[in-house]
Amino acid sequence: MTGFLITNVYAQRTCGTDLKMKEFFEKNPKAIARNADLRNFLKDKKNTRNSISGVVTIPVVVHVLYKNGVQNISDEQILSQIAVLNNDFRKQNTDFDSVVPDVFKLMAADLELAFCMATKDPNGNPTTGIQRKAVPESLSFSNWEYFQGRGVPAWDPTKYLNIWVGAILEEGSLGWAFDPIVAGQPYDGLAIDYRFFGTVGAVQYPYNKGRTATHEIGHYFGLKHIWGEDESACETPGNSDDCDDTPATYNPYYGTPTFPNNQYTCANTANGAMFMNYMDYGDDIALAMFSNDQKVITSNTMIGPRASLLNANGCSLLIENKEAELNSIYVFPNPSSKYISIASPLVKVNEVEIYNSDGILKKKVIIKNETDKINIEDFIPGIYFVRTYNDKQFIKSMKFIKQ
Repeated sequence: MTGFLITNVYAQRTCGTDLKMKEFFEKNPKAIARNADLRNFLKDKKNTRNSISGVVTIPVVVHVLYKNGVQNISDEQILSQIAVLNNDFRKQNTDFDSVVPDVFKLMAADLELAFCMATKDPNGNPTTGIQRKAVPESLSFSNWEYFQGRGVPAWDPTKYLNIWVGAILEEGSLGWAFDPIVAGQPYDGLAIDYRFFGTVGAVQYPYNKGRTATHEIGHYFGLKHIWGEDESACETPGNSDDCDDTPATYNPYYGTPTFPNNQYTCANTANGAMFMNYMDYGDDIALAMFSNDQKVITSNTMIGPRASLLNANGCSLLIENKEAELNSIYVFPNPSSKYISIASPLVKVNEVEIYNSDGILKKKVIIKNETDKINIEDFIPGIYFVRTYNDKQFIKSMKFIKQ
């Protein structure tokens, strides 16, 4: 009887990312235009030629915020979630063959992203990558308290993937993560309910296979829900999630649909919807793949807004095959109408000069990391050149287009 009740209480997946991003844009209205430029950069397949070669390993720190003993989840539960992430993002999940139909298997991608518990804290001290804190019953994740004084502050979000675990479902969702436009903010990372994190311990059906974290961390790397989230979703295939290889749909799929299924597709086809994609809303046992176009977005995220993770020192191994240092420096988004940033994960860049096509210096700025944004709104459209420096020493020149 208990299992029946749990199944009904948690019958439909709820993701809080859209709501949190709406709140972010309400507080930061200028970021809306910047995000449009960034989305164009993330979905541009031409940028992938500059992608990092090999598997990138992301340092993870888990902050457990508990109000009772049940919520103070075990190390085993936490580590079971890291194992799921490594399998799902590397296309090594054992349920891939049984869940993904043959017609979609060629579209499935190994995102070449791996995860490890941090072995060093921000001060370089040894750590297990797990922090625990007893918090008051009144602490609210929805009110942005989890990363503030009553919660646990983030470890440097440009160097670690921060995960806050606690009682969230009562506030309306299983969890949420923030899009790359938020990179570097003190709340950047994943917030998730303790009942849907990992595969053992306190986890509860039907979200007991760790796919809630897979879904939300997909958002962290720039992926959208695959169904239509605006009126043009069915008018422009791929518009809803910036991926042409995820069949256009106008509504999420819940539970465990049967293939093929055209219930919510914009156009009926023999294959129907890719409802088994991690970025849909099915039960954990119904989700089993990312697509090739989704890999384009995550790869561009790693040479752009989240490039600072590439030189994090939280894990012993970060990149299996590092490109040359100069090739790791990149201007994004490009083209752009509002701002540019400099991704420089392997070389320290602290000064930037921008010249127009006539060689006239238009702007000189000091930067700290890849999350710094250089405003170019007052530049006239055209081609510009960026010169980067480290303590007055010239490093590299690049060009970008101001739209």
